[in-house]
Amino acid sequence: MRVMATNSWCVVLVLLCLYNLISFSQAHNNGFSVEIIHRDSPRSPLYRSMETKFERVANAVRRSINRAHHLRKYSISPNTAEAPVVAGQGEYLMIYSVGTPPFQLYGIIDTGSNIVWLQCQPCEQCYNQTTPIFDPSKSKSYKTLPCTSTTCQSVAGNSCDQNCEYSISYGDGSVSQGDLSVDTLTLGSTSGSSVQFPRTVLGCGHKNTGLFQGKTSGIVGLSGGPVSLITQLSSSIAGKFSYCLAPLFTESDSSSKLNFGDAAVVSGAGTVSTPIVPQADHIFYFLTLEALSVGNNRIEFGNSSSSDGEGNIIIDSGTTLTVLPDDMYSNLESAVADAVKLERVDDPNQQLSLCFKSTSDEPDVPVITAHFTGADVQLNPVNTFIQVADEIICLAFQASEDQAIFGNLAQQNLLVGYDLQKNTLSFKPTDCTKQ
Repeated sequence: MRVMATNSWCVVLVLLCLYNLISFSQAHNNGFSVEIIHRDSPRSPLYRSMETKFERVANAVRRSINRAHHLRKYSISPNTAEAPVVAGQGEYLMIYSVGTPPFQLYGIIDTGSNIVWLQCQPCEQCYNQTTPIFDPSKSKSYKTLPCTSTTCQSVAGNSCDQNCEYSISYGDGSVSQGDLSVDTLTLGSTSGSSVQFPRTVLGCGHKNTGLFQGKTSGIVGLSGGPVSLITQLSSSIAGKFSYCLAPLFTESDSSSKLNFGDAAVVSGAGTVSTPIVPQADHIFYFLTLEALSVGNNRIEFGNSSSSDGEGNIIIDSGTTLTVLPDDMYSNLESAVADAVKLERVDDPNQQLSLCFKSTSDEPDVPVITAHFTGADVQLNPVNTFIQVADEIICLAFQASEDQAIFGNLAQQNLLVGYDLQKNTLSFKPTDCTKQ
């Protein structure tokens, strides 16, 4: 997302119990993990029981195409004051709590957003949130920030009346505006305890319009910007977080996990690491993809006319598909089509361009290797193909005129670790259903 003053990063965390609070120092020393829920999980507040599995797949692909379109507009003009993705269309959700006493909320994790904001009473103009809306007057730890504060000055799109105010405008025309404030943020951990972070900077939104929806209360920004959740927790988590995304659209109801601090260290057999390429706006996490291989057929990114060398691809949990420059995608599609001996068919949804008829739960398709700088990552069929209808599978890649994106399907069953002190990202093959 490009923000009218903010950035973001799409992932949503689900916090379970709110008992037995762990101290700030314990969180720093030991690390902790929280559950994250895909929006199409039966446990998600956005789950639609009347939809079929394949309708959910088609909707996820549609959201992915929409997100990539807005990211393209961002990459062309990164200094405009709007968020580069569609509001409320992150793929993962998180339960967290704000205030004293804690008030539980659902937030959408957004890798393109640089702020944690939520709907607040009194609502001047709020979207129809079907769960209770946070009332800051009932929190003993809530405080608005003055215009003179350093934090206020660090947030793009700030303005001042009596207090510091934020304003975020998204690529689809959605808007969130309100008071920049601080309050206690509580994250539930998978150990059954919770972790409190006092004086966390939050956007308390009194005017929120557009394509926000349902039970979700707002956005949890995970970018590298000055007031994202990751940046604010940085001193207590030593700049480390990781996640393990369980396979989507399966019969399993396995959850995924987001880890912080020492719990987020990725190491051991099979671990490979690549540099995170710093960007001035800190909105997304950029890597350098050198090539993709289908068997012995190596397809160079550098042959693409839109390659800019270092930092040529975003890693994004909020995009389902992996997006490549047009010519690289064309070469990849040709290589995969040559390697797969299944009958070629059309996508009934007319969204993806390379599809095959397959009656097997384990289709005979090649492993695709992503060659990042210093890190070769093997992508198995669960990472590269998606079932779109009965007996039809499609290549889960998409062509784009500009911005390349390493999406969440490609990251399934990989432990993906971010070390923002060393500016490295690590991958480790992992059965994420057993984490």
